[in-house]
Amino acid sequence: MVYVVAMQPRSWLPERLEGERVALRRHAAANLDAFQRWYSDPEIARLNRHESGVMRRDEIDRFFSARVMGPDTLSLAVHVRETGRLIGTCAFSHLDGDNGSALYHITIGERDEWGRGYGTEATDLMLEHAFERLSLHRIGLSVFSFNERAIASYRKSGFVIEGTLRQAIWRDGRFWDEHQMGILTDEWRTLRRMRTVDRRPADNRTDMVAAGISTASDGVGG
Repeated sequence: MVYVVAMQPRSWLPERLEGERVALRRHAAANLDAFQRWYSDPEIARLNRHESGVMRRDEIDRFFSARVMGPDTLSLAVHVRETGRLIGTCAFSHLDGDNGSALYHITIGERDEWGRGYGTEATDLMLEHAFERLSLHRIGLSVFSFNERAIASYRKSGFVIEGTLRQAIWRDGRFWDEHQMGILTDEWRTLRRMRTVDRRPADNRTDMVAAGISTASDGVGG
């Protein structure tokens, strides 16, 4: 028996995904200006690029054309829902329909919006789309070990470290590890059930414990 995700090109790209505080929308050509600003930022380059230094303008142009507006990735713009402000981008790439997997990427480009949970909510929306609508089995990503904020965010969404490329990246005068993280559909569904329980009134949770139904978080999140 072969695991196959059947979908036509671009049919997996939704018009919009709505969360409580963020909205994910299809990118528009006008978003290139934001990409030019974000990916010219040395700190964003430090956190995301294997190469040293920022991307050149022509590199950003090609990246935007192929990886954001191109046919082979599911790339969505991250907007603050209340204000509509464009603050970042998130995407799936390397869709493997035979094995039900994809790679995940996210950048919150507006630094004044870091630490507010927008990236975590965007990731949650993307995982729901991947597992509920696309019927994928696994989502993976890579992250540098010094990017502690991103690692904490990924853990909140259910990702676990599956392996480590030791001393794979040179930054700040030393070598750092690169972690490979992943989440499976069953893990995501378990986390979703636990979050549903956590949102229930305290007396309902007490009744569930009395009935022998666990409400523990099992260490997922942070």
